Amino acid sequence: MFGMFKAQAPALEMNPRNALVVSLVYCMSADGEMDPEEVAHLFSVLGASATREGLDRCVKYARATAPDAFLAEVAPRLSPPQKLCILLNMIDSAMADGEAEPAEQQLFGRFAAAFGVAEAELEPHFRSLTAKNDRAVLDR
Repeated sequence: MFGMFKAQAPALEMNPRNALVVSLVYCMSADGEMDPEEVAHLFSVLGASATREGLDRCVKYARATAPDAFLAEVAPRLSPPQKLCILLNMIDSAMADGEAEPAEQQLFGRFAAAFGVAEAELEPHFRSLTAKNDRAVLDR
């Protein structure tokens, strides 16, 4: 009976772009807060064609669907380049506020494992994103 109070995931076409948005929403909220830098990164990733309605649907879906259920649904549908794109955007989002929090790192590990992407494959990309986000070098 109490199941009727549980949020139901809204209808959402799970295309690769929506999978990216939902993944970033999970990543941004993994540490319990959505930092302004992370929200700004989400909007920059969405681009000009994004709508507030589309973003709201993705947020509602993420709130009503456990990450593991999402991964079970989406992982088989995505190509390897799409999976890599999502993972790299998750890293960039997690590091947008300076460093990836432990909860973000743990979530990222679950996504990488579900997508079948090894840590060694991500290492060079991670180094590049770390260099990109290290703006302190501009003050040296």
